[in-house]
Amino acid sequence: MENQLATIQSYSLFGESTHLPDVLHCETIADRSVLHDWELAPHRHARLHQVLLIETGGGSVTLDGKTFPLAAGSLVNVPAGHVHAFSFQKDTRGWVTTFADELMDELFVRVGEVRQDLDSACVMTADKFISQTVRQIWQEFSSQEIARALILRGLSAALLGWVARHKTSDQTPDSKLTDSHFIKKFKELIELHFAEHWQVNEYAKALSITPTHLSRLSRSATGGSALRMIEARMMREARRNLAYTNLSISNIAYTLGYTDPAYFSRVFTRDAGVSPKVFRSQI
Repeated sequence: MENQLATIQSYSLFGESTHLPDVLHCETIADRSVLHDWELAPHRHARLHQVLLIETGGGSVTLDGKTFPLAAGSLVNVPAGHVHAFSFQKDTRGWVTTFADELMDELFVRVGEVRQDLDSACVMTADKFISQTVRQIWQEFSSQEIARALILRGLSAALLGWVARHKTSDQTPDSKLTDSHFIKKFKELIELHFAEHWQVNEYAKALSITPTHLSRLSRSATGGSALRMIEARMMREARRNLAYTNLSISNIAYTLGYTDPAYFSRVFTRDAGVSPKVFRSQI
């Protein structure tokens, strides 16, 4: 398992390592697929959620080891961290819409359990609302009209909402891929305690399992250790503060519980690939 996981690449977008700088990203299926002969090898996006819509053509998608056919009208929901691969028929048409964690954190405030509803990979058939919204996103993303960012935020919320609603009614038992019970509980505990800097052993104790077992489950589900999952949540909060507040980098470090801003900057740079200062300038 360890050797297999080592071969799975983690990208921002497929083949890229740079951060997603826009409100969201939307591209045609052909944009990236033609560069790889319509075959995208197994990979994962650590901090990006993707929604793919097939307009014409088809192929297949592999989600965490299970393969599903794709046809015109197919919709694929791929949460962050889920391993996936695509094999498209030549000249397949459609769109891939990509959302960064920072935007989703902002959208999913006081909206119930919607984010959990979207936190499993699946294939379903798009309805007219989803299809219309994806086309609107593509049109707006490709423009430079006034209020573009505001409209894209609204369309992002609409698309994710439609997908979550449709997912509960269009899903077959074989199309749903769920995390293990422990990983789901682990994620819930991280949300509650990451700001308190809980250590792996504290999470493991709360789950009544050993730290070694918890890390084994984490690697199987995400390709990273339990510590990496905890750190990733902390860095997500750091990116939100850098993007949406005027706090200094030192104050952000202190707010997140780091006593040494220089150490915080090193951790952030290792996670994001750029320093906090460069990240903020890109945003």
